[in-house]
Amino acid sequence: MDVRKVKKLIELIEDSGIAELEIVEGEESVRITRYSAAPTVIAPIAPIPQTIITTPAPSEVPVSNTTPIEDTVTGTTIDSPMVGTFYRSSSPTATPFSEVGQKVSIGDTLCIIEAMKMLNEIEADKSGTIKTILVENEQPVEFGQPLFVIA
Repeated sequence: MDVRKVKKLIELIEDSGIAELEIVEGEESVRITRYSAAPTVIAPIAPIPQTIITTPAPSEVPVSNTTPIEDTVTGTTIDSPMVGTFYRSSSPTATPFSEVGQKVSIGDTLCIIEAMKMLNEIEADKSGTIKTILVENEQPVEFGQPLFVIA
């Protein structure tokens, strides 16, 4: 199909109220949609406050620990797969997805990480009991940062 025809079809769709158009000419076909086919899902969550990152005073800087977290607390860590903001529940009034001492199975939702206005559920990749939650609610997290210890 000629590119000029496709451009003209796009212009016609923009000027009209049509949401979708499909044209078949012989073995060639073109489908133009104005809106995404995937529905937009917005989880109920309170507005996310702007975070201002400040450098702590020298007395507040934690001393670097040479022992990894896995050695100080027995168990396996669940690490953050992305940079974002850590949320323990889907909204401020909802119960947290996980608590210390709770038994979890593979696939259970442990928390949400918001990244670029997208809410990503973080699931357990191991069954066990949550020994420690290493991040406070609404705190920024880095890629690979340990979030939970499961034993």
